[in-house]
Amino acid sequence: MIHEVIPVGWLQCNCSIVGDEASGEAVVIDPGDEIEHIQEVLRRHNLRVRYIIATHAHIDHVGGIEKLQKATGAAVGLHAADLPLYRNLAAQAAWLGVKPPGTVVIDQILKEGDRLRAGPLSLEVFHTPGHSPGSLSLYLEGEQPRIFSGDTLFQGSVGRTDLWGGSYEQLLRSIAGTLFLFPDETPVFPGHGLATTIGRERESNPFLRNFSQSR
Repeated sequence: MIHEVIPVGWLQCNCSIVGDEASGEAVVIDPGDEIEHIQEVLRRHNLRVRYIIATHAHIDHVGGIEKLQKATGAAVGLHAADLPLYRNLAAQAAWLGVKPPGTVVIDQILKEGDRLRAGPLSLEVFHTPGHSPGSLSLYLEGEQPRIFSGDTLFQGSVGRTDLWGGSYEQLLRSIAGTLFLFPDETPVFPGHGLATTIGRERESNPFLRNFSQSR
């Protein structure tokens, strides 16, 4: 299996490229910017993109989708609850003072329990709202399992909830009730920053410790 993480854009969103060497099929998660860099990695591994997946529709995670979709022809997936965010990228860009990126028609509306396949690789979709209404986490099954948590769970922290549609209580419930059901050794690759594990966050994440003590 191939897995490369590329921090892209001025907000350093972690774009993950997950591919299978034998079939040459790949999934790109959160291509927020720097599409040329992402394409370099794809070419180096001789990968064809089958799916482009956004864990949520904030501009730093979806800003490069149009360019990558045009370059690869891959299907684009997003949760329905984040479609309003995606359709208002121009407003997001204005708020940040940047040029608005182009948008595409979303090919696949993702929901809890969906599975996305690239060769033998299988990614299961989990709806983990809180950072945004349609935030998703993806679980890569198999011998090298891992979770792609978007901006839901970080190393030692959690996603912000002060943007449109955010809910702090819902975010913590998503983590405690979904992500923390996975084994402690499961690696977690968040949308920003360093990788972690479920066990590390269950034991030491201060936001979740306070949440569990208050239940």
